[in-house]
Amino acid sequence: MFQDERTELNGFGARRVRTAHGAAYVETGQGEPLVLIHGVGMRLEAWAPQVAALSAHCRVIAVDMPGHGESDRLEPGAQLEDFVAWLGVFLDDLALDGVSLAGHSMGALIAGGAAATLGARIRRVALLNGVYRRDPDAKAAVIARARTIGKGTVDVDGPLKRWFGEGSETAQLLSLTRRWLQAVDPEGYATAYNAFAHGDDVYAARWPEVYCPALFLTGSEDPNSTPGMALAMAVAAPSGQAHIIEGHRHMVNLTAPDAVNAILAEWLSREGERS
Repeated sequence: MFQDERTELNGFGARRVRTAHGAAYVETGQGEPLVLIHGVGMRLEAWAPQVAALSAHCRVIAVDMPGHGESDRLEPGAQLEDFVAWLGVFLDDLALDGVSLAGHSMGALIAGGAAATLGARIRRVALLNGVYRRDPDAKAAVIARARTIGKGTVDVDGPLKRWFGEGSETAQLLSLTRRWLQAVDPEGYATAYNAFAHGDDVYAARWPEVYCPALFLTGSEDPNSTPGMALAMAVAAPSGQAHIIEGHRHMVNLTAPDAVNAILAEWLSREGERS
């Protein structure tokens, strides 16, 4: 699927379109809208397996997070609430309502914030490898990383070790992800990472108010977006479900695409109350 940069979307073939407010996105398929938001340091191509599979059933819209890919940055110092507001503007620009919304990592935090604040505009929400109320040690570590990144240092090897672990079976995906990290805009990355570091409990208390179908998925070996976090969010959300993919880590949508796609397809079939 990832033979070269021109085919990273497995035949998607579409050039990015920019909204009036500077968000870059691509879309394919027809039907109910599904919006995909990637994580810090990535770009919309990180959703390639999901775009390929799910566009057969719905209108898939993958967007570059602010300061990533070809989307404009937010102002330095922007917090998670600003990224959620940005998403609301993006939905406005595309005249989207009643969307299914899936986010990975930082994208999961944005998706959770949108589910908490945008009401019926969010029909379903899925958090892949989302963080939730980090413990003090994890909180201190991620804030320290944010400070280092804020000084202009982009560490590529550290995230890759956390995201993939060891194993030749992920070497091609690791190489591709390395290219994305190396190409990221340092200022956009720093702004997003700082919001990510401080965002794990911004909307954490709001899950009991989110009545739409809510999916919380992670890998059993993800050291930072842990199974315990996914399970806790699923308990807190009235229509929450947790899925743990055994033997996988942070980039589970790339390393276990068939399993993730099947779970997302089931989530897309669920109906529930609106927030």
